[in-house]
Amino acid sequence: MEPLTVAGIRLGATCAGIKYPDRRDLVVIEAAAGTRAAAVFTRNAFCAAPVIVARTHLAAASPRYLVINTGNANAGTGRQGLVDAEASCRALAERVGCRPEEVLPFSTGVIGEPLPLFRVVTGLPAALAALRPDGWTEAAHGIMTTDTRPKWASRRLNLDGRDVTVTGIAKGAGMICPDMATLLAFVATDAAADETVLRPVLADAVAESFNAITVDGDTSTNDACLLLATGQSGASVPGEGEDYARFATAVREVCSDLARAIIHDGEGATKFITVRVEGGRDVVESRRVAYAIAHSPLVKTAFFASDPNWGRILAAVGRAGVADLAIDRVAIHLDEVCIVRAGGRAPGYTEEQGQQVMARPEIAIRVELDRGEAAARIWTTDLSFDYVRINAEYRT
Repeated sequence: MEPLTVAGIRLGATCAGIKYPDRRDLVVIEAAAGTRAAAVFTRNAFCAAPVIVARTHLAAASPRYLVINTGNANAGTGRQGLVDAEASCRALAERVGCRPEEVLPFSTGVIGEPLPLFRVVTGLPAALAALRPDGWTEAAHGIMTTDTRPKWASRRLNLDGRDVTVTGIAKGAGMICPDMATLLAFVATDAAADETVLRPVLADAVAESFNAITVDGDTSTNDACLLLATGQSGASVPGEGEDYARFATAVREVCSDLARAIIHDGEGATKFITVRVEGGRDVVESRRVAYAIAHSPLVKTAFFASDPNWGRILAAVGRAGVADLAIDRVAIHLDEVCIVRAGGRAPGYTEEQGQQVMARPEIAIRVELDRGEAAARIWTTDLSFDYVRINAEYRT
């Protein structure tokens, strides 16, 4: 299904030649006057210049425009990177007649290279000329890096008797690991909502979507997720109640669809893997076990080979750092097949059962710790030859 338009949002994309010729790599998103916003950004200490500038601008004004480039991260670029990010905002502001603080910059691509500011600035007129309400698909293409496909999602709901739309786009395929929201994601709604509503809605949505995925355990310098509310539908989101819950659910579902799309498009990925840990003493403990499994190269390569080497999963659970883990109470399942129980291979388990599950394109690992009521779920990929090739050749 094509992305649904959002009243008050227009998007335009163009080929600015930032890294490659004839590739869409510059996107402008226009938001109607009065749009409110909430955002989450990377926690990487080497956060990119556009992240620093976007944070500052968002604190100073409501955004009217976003300028997004691919092919260059403008990260690890020192003071000059900040100057260039500010200059890109200023150049766009001068063309559209708004304040520079009303422009938010976002970049993705190679780290450590100076931003080709001239190409960004000279590409702005074409991106602005391309602005249109149904520009979501073009914009989704325009923010891709190693992605093999564009990613978008939409929901429609009814608030206060009015139809409301939530649509989002995202990019991400590698360097994906939670420490904010991983990737670039832009979600918009035509409902009216202020920051006190948008912030918790976005935080909850990110926790269950972008912050519950991992491809390779690496968190980017440029991660950002932005939620815009234009108010053009005439419907308002209250701070509580059924309408708040419906709106929060729609945003969460859009973010979850985008997060799943990122895992399906993980660099070199051939398997979509759900890791669920149940019976933990708290969520932190449960997530620790889940990521020990998801980040294990031995587990990930076994999935790529469709090899039911369940000892690798058992070992990952054991080294996750769970204090006083009673291994005789741990159970591990691959889909419907129990592979570990009472500290060893489950009675009745056969290699053939494991192979049947491991050959599937989507597989669930479920770990029962039997220590409490907490649980955690993450989505991850296998680790293939192509992942190594893609990242070995990334700068060539």
